Amino acid sequence: MVRNIKLKIAYDGTNYYGWQTQLNRATIQETIEKAISVVMKQEVNLTGSGRTDSGVHAIGQVANFIADTNIPREKIKIALNANLPGDIRIMESDDVPLSFNSRFDAHNKTYMYQIYNDRVWNPFYSRYSCFVPANLDFERMEAAVKWLEGTHDFKGFMSSGSNVKTTVRTVYEARLTRDEKEDKLIKLYINGNGFLYNMVRIIAGTLIDIGKGIKSSDCIENAIKTTDRTLLGQTAEPQGLFLMNVNYGIDD
Repeated sequence: MVRNIKLKIAYDGTNYYGWQTQLNRATIQETIEKAISVVMKQEVNLTGSGRTDSGVHAIGQVANFIADTNIPREKIKIALNANLPGDIRIMESDDVPLSFNSRFDAHNKTYMYQIYNDRVWNPFYSRYSCFVPANLDFERMEAAVKWLEGTHDFKGFMSSGSNVKTTVRTVYEARLTRDEKEDKLIKLYINGNGFLYNMVRIIAGTLIDIGKGIKSSDCIENAIKTTDRTLLGQTAEPQGLFLMNVNYGIDD
């Protein structure tokens, strides 16, 4: 029976060169495809909701593949996990219509960027946060982040090397929080209909520079108006970034 299988995936991206398959480099996509080929006894092409860069993590990445199989859907994730390394896990496996495409059918995505703000970097967060030992003005950062919400041309928030058709994106929500249990953790949550290359990391790096006083509190507003990348701050390190969720509508 030919089926379209949707996977929800969590992974620690530390030891991988991102999501997309690359020649002679370990990637998330290739690793999962190999596990699928073992379980299904056939080659498949795994389509992800989007790429994550080297060192970036995911809690709710979504991917799908077409396969001719009779394995019950609830057993697919069990079989795949038995053939995957411990830093990649299939959290859910479901049947979806053959027309479903995890990339093109996504309505919106949520990313989280995590900053560890203290004089000493806690080793338990070293793989999962950006370490900032300088004092950060949380209120200035919190005020600046709200300028991101809405539909804007985010050309200034994109690293070079992308050839997208349009740089206009809609950010539905952007907020900054301090972790209730660990106040040294500052978390940026951002939900939108799409993101440009390194967009979230540029936003995070800019907020860090605003918190340090290196960048003005209105630099995000001005960069949106002018699309000038030089008005913004650094591109933050990859290990603080998590793909949290991909939403496909009311059935998710």
